[in-house]
Amino acid sequence: MKNLDLFSLGTESDALDTAPLAERMRPQKLADYVGQSHLTGPGTLLARAIAEDKLFSMIFWGPPGSGKTTLARILATETKTNFVSFSAVLSGVREIRQVIDEAKELWEAKKQKTILFVDEIHRFNKAQQDAFLPHVESGLVTLIGATTENPSFEVIAPLLSRTRVLALKQFTEEDLTAILRRALADEQRGLGRFAIQAQDGAVRYLAGLSDGDARTALNNLEAAASLVQNLPAEERILTEKAVEEALLKKAMLYDKDGEEHYNLISAFHKSMRGSDPDATLYWLGRMLAAGEDPLYILRRMVRFAAEDVGNADPHALMLTMAAQQAFHFIGPPEGELAIAQAAVYLATAPKSNSLYVGYGRTRELINKTGYLPVPLHIRNAPTKLMKELDYGKDYKYAHDYPDAFVSQEYLPEKLQGKVLYNPTDAGYEKIIRERVNLWRKLKKEQEKKG
Repeated sequence: MKNLDLFSLGTESDALDTAPLAERMRPQKLADYVGQSHLTGPGTLLARAIAEDKLFSMIFWGPPGSGKTTLARILATETKTNFVSFSAVLSGVREIRQVIDEAKELWEAKKQKTILFVDEIHRFNKAQQDAFLPHVESGLVTLIGATTENPSFEVIAPLLSRTRVLALKQFTEEDLTAILRRALADEQRGLGRFAIQAQDGAVRYLAGLSDGDARTALNNLEAAASLVQNLPAEERILTEKAVEEALLKKAMLYDKDGEEHYNLISAFHKSMRGSDPDATLYWLGRMLAAGEDPLYILRRMVRFAAEDVGNADPHALMLTMAAQQAFHFIGPPEGELAIAQAAVYLATAPKSNSLYVGYGRTRELINKTGYLPVPLHIRNAPTKLMKELDYGKDYKYAHDYPDAFVSQEYLPEKLQGKVLYNPTDAGYEKIIRERVNLWRKLKKEQEKKG
């Protein structure tokens, strides 16, 4: 049952060549570990535990690719402890008992301790988790669990009370950039032997695409590098364009035989946007006469209601959905009149694309900044552990304040003050604009008053 990982095989070239880059680049010493300084930095609990050879049972809780498995292996290496690893997906109580028996034999023969690393520990049921309890309590094994799920809900209370939960964070863009640069330079385990020149923009782009996940970042780097690593030496340059070619899906091209189909729907859409009910009815009639699927037209109208009308007339989306239901209920040809009613309503409704623009700006921002963590004060805290981690601390309940409004930050710290939605003066959106402007003004005034 003893785990054999890549690094137990030494420097055998076969293992290095066949293993993915993310596996090859796992750091083997704490000094080489990037990120999670709140857990691994000088004077921290883990650093002291390693220095004093006094490891304790713990659960690493963090997002995918945050270094949970790597950190567990480093703890075993630094303390010269027997490291046994298995996945909760593939193992059961029988395997647990086998590991415990081997740990007993090792301790009796060599006085060597055993770290039992359980990946995805949240997948173990109560009986399986119960099997760890006596051996964790006796100190026979040091249990290190890894989970992406909240331990408060997924780990049984007796086991939770015998372990310490350590929360890992997403890697920052700076962390990922350092990890990628190291992989590009490392000649033994990384891509250094290919002498690839990576532009700063390409490395930052890779880091930004990875959403704080080091494994994803390295996998993406390996895919991008494969496009240039076999080129002549002077052409081995990793650009942002090369990264895009390697990772992004190309937009599907329309069949040229169906060009008129797209010409008609384009004319219909632009007629509604241009507030021309006559042209709207004409192009709608042309499509229906040509045998176009009415549900396809309705889907485009629903999109139009949100994209081109938006909150200038919130009823537009409701009426369009009602037309879809009416057509489904009545069927053709009578049901086509409901489509025509909704189409004319959309054409004559006040127009605003501020919602469309704001959501597009939002998606662009997310692609650029990744999945930033939710601020602690607006996280829910139903358990003691979460409260101890400051979940929900200093949250202000809006209904406790006049007009149910209080100055408070809801965006991630990195994005505070960012404005994504700018309502116009068209239709109902004028009322929304007045409200939003008032709230923003009150927020500034309350912030000045402290």
